[in-house]
Amino acid sequence: MFKYVKHTNYPIDIKKKDLKMAKYLLTQFGGANGELGAAMRYFSQKFNMPDEKGKALLNDIATEELGHCEMIATMVHQLTKDATVEEMQNCGLGSLFTEHGKGVYPSDSNGVPFSVTYFAVTGDVLADISEDMAAEQKARAIYENLIEMTDDEDLIGPLLWLRQREVVHFNRFKELYDYYKKLGY
Repeated sequence: MFKYVKHTNYPIDIKKKDLKMAKYLLTQFGGANGELGAAMRYFSQKFNMPDEKGKALLNDIATEELGHCEMIATMVHQLTKDATVEEMQNCGLGSLFTEHGKGVYPSDSNGVPFSVTYFAVTGDVLADISEDMAAEQKARAIYENLIEMTDDEDLIGPLLWLRQREVVHFNRFKELYDYYKKLGY
């Protein structure tokens, strides 16, 4: 069912160490509105979609969101790979380092680990798709905030690409919502 391509959807080659941005980016990996939550939300919700159109869309977007997790994790790794322990401590990543070294662990920027409580599966087609649209809008807003916090073009490029994918996903979910609403769900 899944096909892994051995490269990220957008090339990532960050040359400058930036531990603060790495810390902030973690929220898009394992935070409440991050990519891991989106992937799991859509994958879980697909089983209750009333037809193959909905199941396919949610599965496709869930799979893409896993690719976004890989992109975020790659960025965090590149931003921190040459950091010293002291630098990790000074920028607020000491707890992450203590438990995970320089491993990329799904958490938010405050170090709160990923939780499935970040998303819902109600079994109601329109309620779930409404949540999906809101999730995409929240992720878009976070990417815009992250872009404002850096001037590193190597980081801005992939963040802009990820932001645009949130817009595309929102539009696809909106189309599906309108389709099911018209059918009376």
